[in-house]
Amino acid sequence: MKSKTMAGHMGPPGSRLETLPRQLHASELGGALEMLREAGLPTEDLGHGSLTRIFALESTEAPLGLVGLEVYGNFGLLRSLVVTPALRGTGLGRSLVEFAEKKAREEGVKELYLLTLSAQSFFQRLGYQKLDRSLAPEPIRATREYSEICPFRAIFMGKRLGG
Repeated sequence: MKSKTMAGHMGPPGSRLETLPRQLHASELGGALEMLREAGLPTEDLGHGSLTRIFALESTEAPLGLVGLEVYGNFGLLRSLVVTPALRGTGLGRSLVEFAEKKAREEGVKELYLLTLSAQSFFQRLGYQKLDRSLAPEPIRATREYSEICPFRAIFMGKRLGG
Protein backbone atom coordinates (compact mmCIF):
# COMPACT_ATOMS: atom_id res chain seq x y z
CA MET A 1 0.00 0.00 0.00
CA LYS A 2 2.00 2.96 -1.24
CA SER A 3 -0.68 5.52 -1.94
CA LYS A 4 -0.85 7.22 1.46
CA THR A 5 1.87 9.28 3.07
CA MET A 6 3.05 8.96 6.66
CA ALA A 7 2.29 12.01 8.79
CA GLY A 8 2.07 14.14 5.67
CA HIS A 9 5.74 13.75 4.73
CA MET A 10 6.53 14.28 1.12
CA GLY A 11 9.40 12.47 -0.49
CA PRO A 12 11.32 13.43 -3.59
CA PRO A 13 9.19 14.57 -6.54
CA GLY A 14 7.17 11.71 -7.94
CA SER A 15 7.78 9.37 -5.01
CA ARG A 16 5.12 7.93 -2.76
CA LEU A 17 5.72 6.81 0.80
CA GLU A 18 4.33 3.71 2.45
CA THR A 19 1.82 4.45 5.19
CA LEU A 20 4.13 3.04 7.87
CA PRO A 21 7.70 1.84 7.98
CA ARG A 22 8.06 -1.87 7.40
CA GLN A 23 10.43 -4.31 9.01
CA LEU A 24 13.25 -5.35 6.72
CA HIS A 25 14.02 -9.03 6.32
CA ALA A 26 17.59 -10.26 6.70
CA SER A 27 17.92 -10.58 2.92
CA GLU A 28 17.05 -6.86 2.53
CA LEU A 29 19.57 -5.45 4.99
CA GLY A 30 22.41 -4.76 2.53
CA GLY A 31 21.15 -1.33 1.44
CA ALA A 32 20.14 -0.43 4.98
CA LEU A 33 23.57 -1.31 6.36
CA GLU A 34 25.20 0.78 3.64
CA MET A 35 22.94 3.74 4.50
CA LEU A 36 23.90 3.41 8.17
CA ARG A 37 27.63 3.18 7.37
CA GLU A 38 27.40 6.28 5.15
CA ALA A 39 25.87 8.13 8.10
CA GLY A 40 28.72 7.00 10.38
CA LEU A 41 26.49 4.71 12.46
CA PRO A 42 27.66 1.33 13.77
CA THR A 43 26.67 -1.81 11.90
CA GLU A 44 29.04 -4.41 13.39
CA ASP A 45 26.31 -6.23 15.30
CA LEU A 46 23.53 -5.89 12.73
CA GLY A 47 22.58 -8.47 10.15
CA HIS A 48 21.99 -12.20 10.41
CA GLY A 49 21.27 -13.29 13.98
CA SER A 50 20.92 -9.74 15.31
CA LEU A 51 18.24 -8.89 17.86
CA THR A 52 17.82 -5.49 16.22
CA ARG A 53 14.81 -5.14 13.98
CA ILE A 54 15.33 -2.50 11.30
CA PHE A 55 12.28 -0.62 10.03
CA ALA A 56 12.44 1.32 6.78
CA LEU A 57 10.30 4.13 5.44
CA GLU A 58 10.49 3.85 1.69
CA SER A 59 9.55 5.63 -1.46
CA THR A 60 8.86 3.57 -4.54
CA GLU A 61 12.58 3.80 -5.36
CA ALA A 62 14.67 3.60 -2.19
CA PRO A 63 14.76 3.80 1.62
CA LEU A 64 14.22 7.33 2.90
CA GLY A 65 14.86 6.57 6.54
CA LEU A 66 15.59 3.75 8.97
CA VAL A 67 15.18 3.10 12.67
CA GLY A 68 16.20 0.10 14.75
CA LEU A 69 14.61 -1.38 17.87
CA GLU A 70 15.78 -4.04 20.30
CA VAL A 71 13.39 -5.28 22.99
CA TYR A 72 14.48 -6.80 26.31
CA GLY A 73 11.31 -7.28 28.35
CA ASN A 74 10.32 -3.91 29.86
CA PHE A 75 13.37 -2.22 28.34
CA GLY A 76 14.12 -1.25 24.76
CA LEU A 77 17.10 0.09 22.85
CA LEU A 78 16.43 2.58 20.06
CA ARG A 79 19.19 2.65 17.50
CA SER A 80 20.24 3.12 13.92
CA LEU A 81 18.11 6.19 13.19
CA VAL A 82 19.05 7.69 9.84
CA VAL A 83 17.25 9.82 7.26
CA THR A 84 18.47 10.35 3.72
CA PRO A 85 20.34 13.70 3.59
CA ALA A 86 17.84 15.37 1.23
CA LEU A 87 15.02 14.84 3.74
CA ARG A 88 16.75 15.77 6.99
CA GLY A 89 14.90 18.50 8.86
CA THR A 90 11.51 17.52 7.42
CA GLY A 91 10.17 15.66 10.47
CA LEU A 92 10.86 12.24 9.01
CA GLY A 93 13.28 11.33 11.83
CA ARG A 94 10.68 12.33 14.42
CA SER A 95 8.09 10.14 12.67
CA LEU A 96 10.46 7.17 12.65
CA VAL A 97 11.19 7.58 16.37
CA GLU A 98 7.46 7.87 17.12
CA PHE A 99 6.85 4.69 15.10
CA ALA A 100 9.56 2.82 17.06
CA GLU A 101 8.14 4.08 20.36
CA LYS A 102 4.66 2.85 19.38
CA LYS A 103 6.08 -0.56 18.41
CA ALA A 104 7.97 -0.73 21.70
CA ARG A 105 4.83 0.10 23.72
CA GLU A 106 2.89 -2.60 21.85
CA GLU A 107 5.55 -5.09 22.95
CA GLY A 108 5.41 -4.07 26.62
CA VAL A 109 8.45 -1.80 26.76
CA LYS A 110 8.19 0.70 29.60
CA GLU A 111 11.55 2.44 29.18
CA LEU A 112 13.37 3.14 25.93
CA TYR A 113 17.09 3.96 25.84
CA LEU A 114 19.60 5.09 23.24
CA LEU A 115 23.22 6.13 22.79
CA THR A 116 24.24 9.06 20.62
CA LEU A 117 27.36 10.98 19.72
CA SER A 118 25.71 13.79 17.80
CA ALA A 119 21.92 13.92 18.19
CA GLN A 120 21.38 14.78 21.87
CA SER A 121 19.34 17.92 21.18
CA PHE A 122 17.15 16.11 18.62
CA PHE A 123 16.28 13.38 21.13
CA GLN A 124 15.78 15.89 23.95
CA ARG A 125 13.10 17.58 21.82
CA LEU A 126 11.38 14.19 21.67
CA GLY A 127 11.35 13.80 25.45
CA TYR A 128 14.54 11.81 26.02
CA GLN A 129 16.70 12.76 28.99
CA LYS A 130 20.45 12.50 29.34
CA LEU A 131 21.26 9.85 31.94
CA ASP A 132 24.39 8.67 33.68
CA ARG A 133 25.52 5.42 32.05
CA SER A 134 25.55 3.75 35.46
CA LEU A 135 21.73 4.00 35.44
CA ALA A 136 21.40 1.70 32.43
CA PRO A 137 19.33 -1.40 33.22
CA GLU A 138 21.27 -4.66 33.05
CA PRO A 139 19.65 -5.89 29.80
CA ILE A 140 20.76 -2.67 28.06
CA ARG A 141 24.26 -2.81 29.58
CA ALA A 142 24.58 -6.36 28.23
CA THR A 143 24.07 -5.29 24.60
CA ARG A 144 27.05 -5.00 22.28
CA GLU A 145 25.85 -1.51 21.33
CA TYR A 146 26.21 -0.35 24.95
CA SER A 147 29.17 -2.43 26.14
CA GLU A 148 31.45 -2.60 23.08
CA ILE A 149 30.40 -0.57 20.06
CA CYS A 150 29.45 2.88 21.31
CA PRO A 151 32.38 4.64 22.93
CA PHE A 152 32.19 5.72 26.54
CA ARG A 153 31.87 9.34 25.36
CA ALA A 154 28.50 8.48 23.75
CA ILE A 155 25.61 10.17 25.52
CA PHE A 156 23.21 7.74 27.18
CA MET A 157 19.56 8.85 27.06
CA GLY A 158 16.23 7.41 28.11
CA LYS A 159 12.51 7.96 28.09
CA ARG A 160 9.63 6.39 29.99
CA LEU A 161 6.94 5.31 27.62
CA GLY A 162 3.35 5.95 28.65
CA GLY A 163 0.32 3.85 27.78
